[in-house]
Amino acid sequence: MLNNNTIAVIKSTVPVLEVHGTAITKRFYERMFKSHPELLNIFNHANQKQGRQQTALANAVYAAAANIDKLESILPVVKQIAHKHRSLGVLPEHYPIVGENLLAAIKEVLGSAATEEILEAWADAYGVIADAFIGVEAEMYKHSEEQAGGWAGYRAFIVEKKIKESDVITSFYLVPQDGKAIAGFEPGQYVSVKMDIPGERNTHIRQYSLSDAPGKPYYRISVKKEAGEPDCPAGKVSVYLHEQINTGETLWLSAPAGDFTLDQKDARPVVLLSGGVGLTPMISMLNTLAETAPDRPVTFIHAARNGKVHAMREHVEQLAQKLPQLSVYWVYNLPTEEDAASGAFHKEGYIDLEWLRSKVPASDASFYFCGPVPFMKAMNQALKTWGVAEADIHYEFFGPAGTLD
Repeated sequence: MLNNNTIAVIKSTVPVLEVHGTAITKRFYERMFKSHPELLNIFNHANQKQGRQQTALANAVYAAAANIDKLESILPVVKQIAHKHRSLGVLPEHYPIVGENLLAAIKEVLGSAATEEILEAWADAYGVIADAFIGVEAEMYKHSEEQAGGWAGYRAFIVEKKIKESDVITSFYLVPQDGKAIAGFEPGQYVSVKMDIPGERNTHIRQYSLSDAPGKPYYRISVKKEAGEPDCPAGKVSVYLHEQINTGETLWLSAPAGDFTLDQKDARPVVLLSGGVGLTPMISMLNTLAETAPDRPVTFIHAARNGKVHAMREHVEQLAQKLPQLSVYWVYNLPTEEDAASGAFHKEGYIDLEWLRSKVPASDASFYFCGPVPFMKAMNQALKTWGVAEADIHYEFFGPAGTLD
């Protein structure tokens, strides 16, 4: 437990963190990777290059400081991050490394403003927060290994099928190399894929949503090919998967993880909103509902650039023909002439609140959304403006968590 003086000192640093938080976390990662380059085998290099990881950590540190007197209020965030840590293989021995470099970064960036009292208070606070993460993650590691079909670390899977879903998205059907059972999962969860790419110094790990319902003898991931920039590592793994990984080859997976999951106990209508490759967890949720709750009202709305990049459209439309309670709508930002001629979409442009309210029967429903950050911000704002209860708004960031406000 932290004493009152430590809590007061931490709270006094909140305004400073609001201004200098990202500078601190940027310096933190620079220091840590220089002294412990082996950790580059865990962290996503693209997120580092783009600044997303630094921003996410800055937001987490700020939230911890602002809520240091009621840390239980940030437990949902702790669990969300812990899922990612467990999936990546973050271990208790990594936390002292993080703490040492975080405190050093605070001292470097703030200079004389970082008094001994402030540094000592943050050292105490970090110890409490680290213990919370380690405890939550220990339970997750135990469950991951001891559940039926579970395993520790990474397990070899064979690519049984490779299916092109659109011009940019390909599905990989993965079965365990050892022929044994695989762990179940909640619709909406993801797996980490660890890859050693020829010519690359470090291992790359990427997290991909499972895109089919649980209970199958395989896992399916549906991956968008991200071209990226020449000097940016974005797309290294997805391009390698698309161009180099074929049927019969091996991928290494961690057990399923994630807290963005479908509430299957809720019998109310459910609305699934997706943009681009954000449809992958929604397909898992939709397929699960089709199998386990075919009478539950579902509205499935997907936004894509055009029909060429729209994955799994035929599959969803076939489900809609079988399930009278399923309503399906497509929104194309830049439809092709072929799309227009075939009537392939229901709205051109973007999803706005007026149109959304015309397609969704009522706001008393469970809403799930995923996609590019601008899409998610627009959906979050629309739902809040509509008066949807915060408890009924669920979303997932692909990559480090950001803010939608």
